[in-house]
Amino acid sequence: MAGLQVEYLEQLSQARRQAILSRSQEDVSQVLETVGPILAALRQVGDEENLRQIGLEPGCSVADLEVKEEEIQAAYRAVDPRVLEALKAAAANIEKFHQAQLEREMWAVELRPGLLAGRLTRPLERVGCYIPGGLASYPSSALMNIIPAKVAGVDEIIACSPPGEGLALNPATLVAAHLAGVQRFFKLGGPWAIGSMAYGTKMVPRVDKIVGPGNKYVTAAKLLVFGAVDIDSPAGPSEALILADETAEARFLAADFLTQVEHDPDAAAVLVTTDPVLAQQVVDLIKAELPHLPRREIIEAALAGYSAVLVAKSLDAALDFANLYAPEHLQVLTRDPLSLLPRLRHAGSIFLGPYSPVPVGDYASGTNHVLPTGGCARMFSGLSVDDFIKKPTFQHLSREALAALKDTVITLAEAEGLPLHARAVAERFRYA
Repeated sequence: MAGLQVEYLEQLSQARRQAILSRSQEDVSQVLETVGPILAALRQVGDEENLRQIGLEPGCSVADLEVKEEEIQAAYRAVDPRVLEALKAAAANIEKFHQAQLEREMWAVELRPGLLAGRLTRPLERVGCYIPGGLASYPSSALMNIIPAKVAGVDEIIACSPPGEGLALNPATLVAAHLAGVQRFFKLGGPWAIGSMAYGTKMVPRVDKIVGPGNKYVTAAKLLVFGAVDIDSPAGPSEALILADETAEARFLAADFLTQVEHDPDAAAVLVTTDPVLAQQVVDLIKAELPHLPRREIIEAALAGYSAVLVAKSLDAALDFANLYAPEHLQVLTRDPLSLLPRLRHAGSIFLGPYSPVPVGDYASGTNHVLPTGGCARMFSGLSVDDFIKKPTFQHLSREALAALKDTVITLAEAEGLPLHARAVAERFRYA
């Protein structure tokens, strides 16, 4: 903990700067040799491999790995009514936000007389949502993964989550998945869940796409099955970068910083501010509070690992660093945060102003919390309705429109050495 201190952005060594920018960027290559044989076994023997992994008593059926209606009803009875109401309120906001993302089912434009071209919007037929579980439970992840698929119009949504003792799933996770609209829920975790959804077994139907965060074994499995199915962006440990000027409240910044590092020892929190006094105040508040915090060991490891409190010489320099970092979560606590929005190029989700802390997006504001990490916000977006739809194009040409393009197509086809492509057009005018 003694290692957390104010550092100056422009004075960082190249090695320190690169360590902050790289953060954990989870390298899954070390577990590929473990995951590969599991996926191969699932392709060969399917549910037999799942039963072996779960370690059920002899005589237990594959059917025991699927959630039954009575388990869902029992989960509703077990969940605290306040938690149930919170889940319903969060689900309503998440659904409303994702409804706004829906595009027109079809559009078309006449590019020239007789040439109509357009695009359709079609949902995927079946998707699989991975919901982390086991030692911890994340009912919010069930909402975030399943609701966009339902809004997109996916025909069948299935989910998998690792069970705890006695093949039990967390009641709040079950309730959240049911509220969100899941049709089938399986008690499978890790590579077994990913492989079952990717290849299909007698019990688990094969899906078109797998979404949802997980540990490095889940990430490795998703990368290995990519091609057999589509996947969302790779996800590693959670991270946040906070931009602040002298108008920010130190206690807000300290609270937000600590929020991020309670996730995981490899989580990253980075504060970049133009005010050195504010930076020191934040460090002092964190150090004073740490001895009294729950999950202290996790927080200390995260603070010592990939976290930093940085002072930038100007707001421009701070913005440049934020765009270079491309954080999963980006908080902006400045005098006029909305004015900076056009300059923020790379971030999974952006939280503007002192009353927009990251946890509100994690749970209830409606935006999705399944976000790109490790700098992947440079080329990936957070989970959305777009992840669950395809956009095939179409065209309709009159004879006159094709005649107008005939020479262009024939010339290009012949230039590429594809004479039969050229003939397909020429044939239509042979006897004209």
